[in-house]
Amino acid sequence: MDAFPALIAAGATAVCCLVCAIWAFRPPSPPSPNKHQFPPPTCCACASCACRDKVSANGEMAIGGDEMNKAPAPAPAATGASMMEQLVPEITTHALSYLDCTSLCHLSMTNSAMRRAANDDGAWKALYHKDFTVEQGNITPPNGWKAYYAATKAIINVNAEFYNIIREGSLPAMSHFWLNADYVKCINASGELFTGYNAVMNSWALLFNWGQDGGQGTDFQLRDVRARVLSDVAWVNMKVHVDGEPGPLHATNLYEFRNDRWYMVHHHSSVMVDPAPHNLFG
Repeated sequence: MDAFPALIAAGATAVCCLVCAIWAFRPPSPPSPNKHQFPPPTCCACASCACRDKVSANGEMAIGGDEMNKAPAPAPAATGASMMEQLVPEITTHALSYLDCTSLCHLSMTNSAMRRAANDDGAWKALYHKDFTVEQGNITPPNGWKAYYAATKAIINVNAEFYNIIREGSLPAMSHFWLNADYVKCINASGELFTGYNAVMNSWALLFNWGQDGGQGTDFQLRDVRARVLSDVAWVNMKVHVDGEPGPLHATNLYEFRNDRWYMVHHHSSVMVDPAPHNLFG
């Protein structure tokens, strides 16, 4: 019986400790919604007050009256047009005419706007006149000026290969360069005519002078090269300045397109004749 009051006192003490612990570790209560809050700024509505130009915390202009709740004016929508698209076509064509064919092709791979500009027929016509000749300005290529430029550049490269073969004095390369046909012709600077594939090859063998000169050809430079391409036929005119000769030669080469490549079918070179001097005294 004596232990019963002590048991009651211990239980009461434990309950008090538990209540104190719960109160001590309670979460903090949220602050009152109206505590430490300041009223929103207002405008005095005068015409000269600088508060008209202030921006409130939510991004609205604090200009008083009905303007307080109005959203800011939207920014003008971007058109999305590039600088090249905003230029007039004539200026674009003139600007692209300063590029070479490789740069123009690279430009066409950048984006759709540049592709349209770089594939413009007028740009390739201007490039053709700059790189080749203006003598064909009145023609209309059936596949456009870009295709005509590529065909002309290809035949000029083939024509340059012909003269590289002469420089090297390579008869095997020359025999592969000509079309093996009975109507091919070659007229060299001496004026002698050779007709047929075998006769033409014999003429080049004599010109290269195999066994005496080691097969080495003559060096020269090409000037005023003009080319014309019509479907599967092309011809090239030029002046050939041979080293050691007093004057240049006129040369004309004809090519046919067979089996996916160009073959020579006619070569004609002749000495340029100086015009007769003008007699000032009659």
